[in-house]
Amino acid sequence: MAKNLKVEDGKVLEPKKKFKMPHLLWIMLGLLLIASLATYVIPAGNFAVDQDGNVLGDQFKFIGHQTPVSPWDMLMYIMDGLNQSSMIIFLVLAAGASISVLLASGAIDNILNWSIYKLQDKGLPVLVSAMFILVVYIGGFAGSDALIALVPIGVIFARKLKLDPIIAIGITTFPALIGFGTGPQTQLIPQMMIGITPYSGFGLRFLFMNIFMILGLIYLMRYIKKIQKDESKSLMYSEGWRSNLTGQANVGEGGIKEEKLQVTSILALVSFITQYLVIVGYSTMGGDLNQLYNFIIVINIITAIVIGLLTQMSFDKIGDSFAKGLASMAFIAFIIGLARVMSIILTEGNILDSIVFYMTKPLMEINRSFATVGMSFIISILNPLIPSATSKAAILIPIIEPIAETLHLPKQVAIQAFQFGDGFTNMISPVLGWTVGSCVAAGVTFTKWVRWVLPAVIIFMLVGFVILVILTSIGWTGGSV
Repeated sequence: MAKNLKVEDGKVLEPKKKFKMPHLLWIMLGLLLIASLATYVIPAGNFAVDQDGNVLGDQFKFIGHQTPVSPWDMLMYIMDGLNQSSMIIFLVLAAGASISVLLASGAIDNILNWSIYKLQDKGLPVLVSAMFILVVYIGGFAGSDALIALVPIGVIFARKLKLDPIIAIGITTFPALIGFGTGPQTQLIPQMMIGITPYSGFGLRFLFMNIFMILGLIYLMRYIKKIQKDESKSLMYSEGWRSNLTGQANVGEGGIKEEKLQVTSILALVSFITQYLVIVGYSTMGGDLNQLYNFIIVINIITAIVIGLLTQMSFDKIGDSFAKGLASMAFIAFIIGLARVMSIILTEGNILDSIVFYMTKPLMEINRSFATVGMSFIISILNPLIPSATSKAAILIPIIEPIAETLHLPKQVAIQAFQFGDGFTNMISPVLGWTVGSCVAAGVTFTKWVRWVLPAVIIFMLVGFVILVILTSIGWTGGSV
């Protein structure tokens, strides 16, 4: 008799089927269908604009009729979503190709094996902390969806240390989103749109990023220690993960074997890290921002070639690795395009302004400090509806500015409220290609990821709210730091 079948009263009972999360493709299409149907229900309306096209956040009017986006039109917008996401899609593809060459070179394998051997007694906190801090800074100064390509490194890292697949995201996308959501580099466009000096408040935002980095690292380390003590505490235990089944290189009966650190491995890793420093330098030291994405792709390609040559890979192997990297990111790139369709549907259906209006109206009637917190909270709710950071800024900043002026809030504080609201819920957004794509790459169901990261998101938001109250009370303008 089959092992999993049960017999009761002489009858064979079929095993109960556990709920299985639908494939990401169906989740995305389902969310788009819901958005389409919402355009039939939510009253259509728009904010007024002045003669220069600026949105007047205190002047809203319902259209008086619905402007629905039919399910068929929704599907027809998929190409528009892909086109509008083309830059970031190409960045993801190029970055994926670059990281694929790095992985094929064996440099990461060599460095991890050597590090684990040298620090096997007390090295886990050092290894995790070093990688976590590095990725936070990368996210803070050069963050984009392209960093999803780091997840395969996290997978190798988790396997080497006999940790579950959640750690693969926890050591890559999690810190990258912390840096991206709190770092000083990412607010260039919102600052320019609201009319304050680009990169003003840099020093204080850099401090905020480090505060959240420490909180995130503590959160991750607590989970690692918990599953090391009892692997059944892992959220992936019910999915079949076991530490003794995790693929380990160079592990024998005597423990981890010694491996010599190759100079070429160090040079390859340094080259990989240097590409981000070059990109940050270009964007902050006078580079043409209109050419920034072009520049990033060029640097990705050059870096892949340099890494291949440094590690003595053949030209064919470099080419094959590059091609495999592109292929591995193809579905993720498509998901990023679908995520953009959400914004198109809500905008074409004229319900995005209605949603924003209903959610921001209460801010006009409460204390300034709590209004700032409320503004950030509302943006955090809207965040999943507008997964593109640039699109979110384009839609919300013109609305936030008049609200801030009405409440006599410094524009710098309004930008900080926008940043915190925009940043933290990215980690649980079901329509953000960066987040859901990372789950796909790591082999973690989205529900498991949300269950793991949600407490951290709540902690981050509460700390962010405290910071906003303090900044509002002192009238921070960002002039000195």
